[in-house]
Amino acid sequence: MASRSGFSSRIGFIAAAAGSAVGLGNIWRFPYETGSNGGGAFLFIYLICTLIIGFPLIVGEIAVGRRAQANPYGSYNLLGGKRWALVGLFGVLCGIMILSFYNVVAGWAFGHFMSTAFGDLLNKPSFDGHFGEYASTIGSNLLVSLAFMGLTAFIVMRGVQKGIEAASKLLMPFLFVILLGLIVYGLTLDGAMKGVEYYLVPDFSKINLGTVFSAMGQAFFSLSLGMGALITYGSYFSKKDNIVTSAAIVTVVDVSVAFLAGLLILPLVFSQGLEPGAGPGLVFEALPGVFQSMGPMVGRVIGGLFFLLLCVAALTSTVSLLEVPVAYLVDERKWKRGPVVIGLAALIFLVGLPTMYSFGGGDFFTNFLQYYNAGANGPELVDKSFYDIIDDIFSNIGLPLGGFLLSIFIATKWKTSNLSDEITSGFENYKGSIAEKFINLMITVICPLVLFLIVLSTILLKFFGVALI
Repeated sequence: MASRSGFSSRIGFIAAAAGSAVGLGNIWRFPYETGSNGGGAFLFIYLICTLIIGFPLIVGEIAVGRRAQANPYGSYNLLGGKRWALVGLFGVLCGIMILSFYNVVAGWAFGHFMSTAFGDLLNKPSFDGHFGEYASTIGSNLLVSLAFMGLTAFIVMRGVQKGIEAASKLLMPFLFVILLGLIVYGLTLDGAMKGVEYYLVPDFSKINLGTVFSAMGQAFFSLSLGMGALITYGSYFSKKDNIVTSAAIVTVVDVSVAFLAGLLILPLVFSQGLEPGAGPGLVFEALPGVFQSMGPMVGRVIGGLFFLLLCVAALTSTVSLLEVPVAYLVDERKWKRGPVVIGLAALIFLVGLPTMYSFGGGDFFTNFLQYYNAGANGPELVDKSFYDIIDDIFSNIGLPLGGFLLSIFIATKWKTSNLSDEITSGFENYKGSIAEKFINLMITVICPLVLFLIVLSTILLKFFGVALI
């Protein structure tokens, strides 16, 4: 195989892989999922899911990518043949479709940063209905989403070391500094400790099947699993470095950011007597009111920093999402990186336009399709937006399905012996260790079983309103 550019150091890989994992899933989605699913109970299940499912699959993805030295399609093709290559191609497609709506949400974050720090957002008399009003304003959303995609493309175009690695080394420490600073301030507010209690003291009576599904989906979404992002990054990882400890650090960083985001946002919400289960609009509707209550100067600074934090987290993930299809076309088609990045960024931006219209911007995409959801009296037919459908197919189902197929691939085709051989490079004492036994058990037994049930249950629940358990 031809020589392949890679990360300049293990730290560079960890920063990039952690950046891929850390994103809007941690800071935008995790707090509202936690608020909607019982607080501490959801946090407890999320941590378990990350340990027993997320960490072993991170190890598996990195190992597959490093062994094959290729993109997801090329990795599955080289190690498993053309039929398995379709799994890699599905991962590439998931990455494209998820980035198409992820960039829209990233645009919301960028727009809120600009209007909070430099505009008049905090001068609004009321934030009731703000999220719906903002999301349905297509003109401004077009501009901020286009700007965000342009910045993402610029970084990816610069390559692995000068672009992805350099940006990740800068952005990840910056993210932690802002996050920790905001937490310190937030915990000083009256009523904040009620949010801490809600968040850290689990009420196990609130744990049900929906809680488990939500926690599992959150783990996959936030860790960037199942779509080949870490296979791609693994292909740039040095053979001399330890996969297991690197994967463990990536997992800890990702979980830490999610945990800290909850420790920031839920106390802020409780300090203002707001509803923690406000859903996706929690960050964009509830928090501007919180920042407004801090006063014109403090609110502008704290609110601006918070939405800048969202932008930084989003950027580290959009970069990895774009790199997946870029690596596929550069590896398999031998096309030049520059034109590929520009073409894909433009295409994905256009694919994301229907999502942009899904939040009241146009009735056709807002009420795109109907299918069954679970209702109080059984399955009921509900309207679904274009965004709902893309999220359900490629995120809620596609990511766990990708993880399930990866575990089946390692267990039945590539074999755990080859996995162990690859991990031993950089971890001499791996074979026979507790780590090997744990990872092999998880990947060959627990992961495929749990993920199969998750995929099947999600399909039944999301599209037919039927609870499997």
